[in-house]
This record gives sequence, structure tokens and C-alpha cells, in this order.
Amino acid sequence: MLFFSIATAAVAPGIALLTYFYLKDKYDAEPLSMVIKVFMLGFLIVLPVMIVQRGLALWLGEGSLVSAFGISAGVEEAIKWFVLFHMIYNHTEFDEPYDGILYAAAISLGFATVENVIFALASHASIGTMLVRALLPVSGHAMFGVMMGYYLGRAKFSTGRNSRKFLLFSLLLPLFWHGVYDWILDNVSLYWIWYIIPLMAFLWYGGIGKMYRANNRSPFRITEARGQD
Repeated sequence: MLFFSIATAAVAPGIALLTYFYLKDKYDAEPLSMVIKVFMLGFLIVLPVMIVQRGLALWLGEGSLVSAFGISAGVEEAIKWFVLFHMIYNHTEFDEPYDGILYAAAISLGFATVENVIFALASHASIGTMLVRALLPVSGHAMFGVMMGYYLGRAKFSTGRNSRKFLLFSLLLPLFWHGVYDWILDNVSLYWIWYIIPLMAFLWYGGIGKMYRANNRSPFRITEARGQD
């Protein structure tokens, strides 16, 4: 019974957050089957991420900056970005800016869910520990996904130089903030909570603003407004 409770606590945050992002798609809801497939892609990239991270750790060592920004954040965000760019970016269902946020959040939450389950099983975590992980690592992955998806959406519906600029932002910005997050957790032993809580508040504030702006750029917003005239 305790095992079931901990397993549920490990899986529930990812599903709850994915449901939240799905329901925030105001003008042209994506096929649920497509969103679930991308969520499952997040499951599948866990193994290659772990293999690449292990190889880089043996090659580069485990200095604090290298570990946080290169091995941890760098590998995770780069592989998520690569999969989204090659499998979702040119997909016909990616037809409004908010879709970038939804699909990037989906793959990030799929990854975070498996990571959470592995942690729960390996460390025999308590319900309290899993609650903290829901508020920090899982929520953090969601916000890095929102950031990546927002700029993928900007790139998709821009042209020329702006499109290339936003594509670069879609990789580098979530990588940077993920690296900051990891560096704090790995290197600040005392009073780390005083750093991580303001960071999470900043990421959520920015993430909600990006969701609002992405929805406002939807071409379907104009169509819907005209239909109500």
C-alpha cells in the first residue's frame, strides 16, 4: 500500500501539470493522442540522456559548473530540443504559438515523471519527499519546457533572422536557467531554499506570462473573435 502511494505521488505531479497546460490551450486544442505521444517521448529519452551524461562525466569530470550546465542541464535540454525540433517543429499539428509550449512541456514532464519514479524507487522516498520533488524538480522541468516551447513557437511563426534567433533562444535559455537551478541544488548546502524558492517564483511568473502571450498570438484568436461578431 505504501509502495502504491509513493508511486502515485511520483507520477501524479507530471500528469496534473500536463493537464493544466493542455487546458490552457485556449483557441485550438491539440489532439490529446498527440500530446500523450509526446509525453511518452519524454519517457523514452531518459535512457539516452543517462548514457550521454555518464559518458560526459567520465570525459569532462564533475566540476560544479561543468556538471550543472553541461552534463545535467546541457544534455537534458539539448536532447529534448533535438527531439522536438525534428519530430514536432514541422508537424502539421504545430499550427499556433501555444502548441510549442504544450509539446515542450509534455516531453519535459514525461522525462521528469520517469526521473521521479526512478528516484522514488531507488531511495525509498517518503510522501513528504515526493511532495517537495513535485514543487521543485517536476515543476522546474515544466517551466524549462514552457520556456523552450515559447521560443520554438516564436521561431515557427517568424521568418528569416528572427526565426533563427528564437530557435537559438529556445535551446540556450532553458539550458541556462536549468543550469542555474542545478548549480544551486548541488552547491548551496545551507539556506538553499532561500535561493531556489525565488528562482521558482521567477520561472513561474515568466512562464505564465509566456503562456498568455503565446495564446494572444494565436491565428485562431482572430477567427474566433470574428465568429462572435
